[in-house]
Amino acid sequence: MKFSPSPRIFVALCFVLAMATASYAQATRTWVSGVGDDVNPCSRTAPCKTFAGAISKTANNGEIDCLDPGGFGAVTVTKSITIDGQGTMGSILASLVNGVNVNDSATASPGSIVVILRNLSIQGAGNGISGVNYTSGKTVIVENCQIMGFTTAGIRASLTLAGNLNIINTSISNITGDGVSISTSGAASQVVTMIENTRIQNCGSDGIEANTHVRAGVRNSVFTRNSNTGIRIAGSDSILNMDGSFVSFSNVGLQSVGGSAINVSDSEITQNATGLNANGGTLASFQGNSVFSNTVAGAFTSTTGKQ
Repeated sequence: MKFSPSPRIFVALCFVLAMATASYAQATRTWVSGVGDDVNPCSRTAPCKTFAGAISKTANNGEIDCLDPGGFGAVTVTKSITIDGQGTMGSILASLVNGVNVNDSATASPGSIVVILRNLSIQGAGNGISGVNYTSGKTVIVENCQIMGFTTAGIRASLTLAGNLNIINTSISNITGDGVSISTSGAASQVVTMIENTRIQNCGSDGIEANTHVRAGVRNSVFTRNSNTGIRIAGSDSILNMDGSFVSFSNVGLQSVGGSAINVSDSEITQNATGLNANGGTLASFQGNSVFSNTVAGAFTSTTGKQ
């Protein structure tokens, strides 16, 4: 005698299978490997091959980790996530594209995701666009990363809503355009940026270019051999505070334009064609600075003692 399941049992089985599939697709932690396959569930024993393959199977606020060294491809991030190459230095080769796009503008809550990129090598092969292209999201943290070989920027933050960008212990080099480019078009929005223990060098334009509604802090960082300026900030609503940093071998070391302000303490500006250029902006020294061996020294617009 054949067994014929009732419609209720059939529906129940379909529901269980659907729930199992949803669970399978959204793990809190997923894995990639150079010998993985994107048809896998991205578990530790059955890893995916690319970050793009893993991200769809990773839950919001989850983490993608690397099992071994490998090139795991460019990725677009639309939810809160951590991508970590700890112990392997997982890499992204992004020829002709952006390495990592961060953009939650099409979600139900734009400007809300938090993205952490840690221990990654992001390589543009000389013709990639930007290493990290941040256009919408609450916070992007780039930590212990190496970014090189891009044409527009190593890290580009171009927002319409407010955002936060943190760059920590990172090297950005050999960029045709800017090392870091920061701006927002939102009239009342600000991009709050913190750069610490970071080296930005050999960029064809500016080490940092900050335009409009930017609040930035730079500590213990090096800007060298950037063709245009080490740090350039523009716009009447932009302020950058720099402490304990080194700027050298650029056409201009520090430049403030159009009512912007750079406040500097305990830093060295040396061996630039022009050390300091207040071009309609403010360059304020809070003492402890050394401006020497520049072809043209330039001058701080004010000097204030530390309190």
